[in-house]
Amino acid sequence: MPTFTAFTTLSDKSKAENLGEALERLNPEPYGVGVFEVEDGSGVWEVGGYFLEDPDQAGLALLAMAFDAKSFVVSELPETDWVAHVRRELAPVEAGRFFVYGSHDADKVPADCEPLLIEAAMAFGTGHHGTTLGCLKALDRLIGEGFHAKNCIDVGCGTAVLAMAAARTWPENVRASDIDQQAVDVAAANVAANDLVGRVECIEAAGFAHDDIENAAPYDLVFANILKAPLIGLAPDIAEFIAPGGYAILSGILNDQADEVISVYAENGINLVERTEIGEWTTLILQKSH
Repeated sequence: MPTFTAFTTLSDKSKAENLGEALERLNPEPYGVGVFEVEDGSGVWEVGGYFLEDPDQAGLALLAMAFDAKSFVVSELPETDWVAHVRRELAPVEAGRFFVYGSHDADKVPADCEPLLIEAAMAFGTGHHGTTLGCLKALDRLIGEGFHAKNCIDVGCGTAVLAMAAARTWPENVRASDIDQQAVDVAAANVAANDLVGRVECIEAAGFAHDDIENAAPYDLVFANILKAPLIGLAPDIAEFIAPGGYAILSGILNDQADEVISVYAENGINLVERTEIGEWTTLILQKSH
């Protein structure tokens, strides 16, 4: 069965979100709609829909005009077994002591590693992206220096690969939160697949806004692999909920955005320890003042 996509861009967040809602009401209906900020610092938003039949191009044109967006670009996608494709493209990832792999590569897991199973169908957060890889390497560095987190949280956890890496390392329970229930469900499935049930608690929450998360504070280690704007918004909360001397590992930051993030966290008493770049992405290790 052919699949169609329709994408447009505009520079107003509110209009982009409203256009996404309007797109859902188009006939024939899309089976999926996404609204994303383009991660290049331009302030441009992308709105896209996925269709199982050719979309109403006249309706798309009217929507684009109504919301001051560029004309939708409609494309027909070839039939592809995407899971098989991802399996071919995603080789296992080594990040220090951590080895991230799919079940199709189970025979490649080294004996002397901390294995993290993430299935190919759940590609975001597999460790291949520079942000996730950077966070795993940052964690590996702290462990190598003798750091032990007795209380850890992964905010915006996605697949929960970072929370699971912490749980593989230390005996204490780890919390993994995400604002999206579907992501929480994926995280819980990954936790079960890695035999970490009871070690990683998956919670639907916006940042730290959940009784279980707040009551468990302060945290020795906070992961937040999201994007610059929400990272900046989270700075006061991370400062409140992280323990004195505790670490924050942050990513989802374009290289030219790092200075601004570092400055905001310094204003909140959380100072730079190390910054590393992988491709266009920066990962930060920060520490709260004692």
